[in-house]
Amino acid sequence: MTKPRALVTGASRGIGAAIAKDLAAAGHAVILNYRSNDEAAGAVAKAITDAGGEVKLAKFDVGDHAATHAAIAELLASDERPIGVLVNNAGIARDNVFPAMKMDEWHAVMRTTLDGFYNVTQPLAMPMMRKRWGRIINISSVSGVNGTRGQVNYSAAKAGIIGATKALAKECAKRKVTVNCVAPGLIETEMIADVRMDIVKPMIPMQRVGKPEEVSSLVAFLATDAASYITGQVIGVNGGMA
Repeated sequence: MTKPRALVTGASRGIGAAIAKDLAAAGHAVILNYRSNDEAAGAVAKAITDAGGEVKLAKFDVGDHAATHAAIAELLASDERPIGVLVNNAGIARDNVFPAMKMDEWHAVMRTTLDGFYNVTQPLAMPMMRKRWGRIINISSVSGVNGTRGQVNYSAAKAGIIGATKALAKECAKRKVTVNCVAPGLIETEMIADVRMDIVKPMIPMQRVGKPEEVSSLVAFLATDAASYITGQVIGVNGGMA
């Protein structure tokens, strides 16, 4: 059977890029969403096509409801195969200790992570349920599970994704649409470029940071028929931190 299209948000680098590549390798036509970095998105797209995969770039800000609504409507109106896999990966960090946290630092994180989840997922959920097949995979964080100092905004947003995952999984289960959450720990991406490894590594039982591919391989599995009885779950990829 021809596999459905897969939309991956925030896929121009890091974990999102690895997820897009793995889903393409599994035979999905990937819709690679990104907000602004044309060069990085183009590089990921080229890597996918060079490997024999199929990819389409979709530039829009998931936190912008009008822009996202228009982009999703255009994707759904095309004559291509349906969008059956959605990976909500887009997210940003604006770290600060809470007493000094500015309102724009709070709202920027909520807008991308939680508003972005709603803006992308809401118009795609019903088409999946009508098809009686779908995979919604949300990327949370160990910060959403444990909480992290200096990340009250990020921890709150990622914890919200966990709650949304569990609730939506219950709504979609009868229609064979699974909804799961992957919660990475410290992964080797640009987001942790400024983290002091000498301080952080002793906090990780496995004594190392993870690789993007260690997250993306799990996401690719959750997108398969073999994962059809897994829903409403939060799966950590964190070296034992939680």
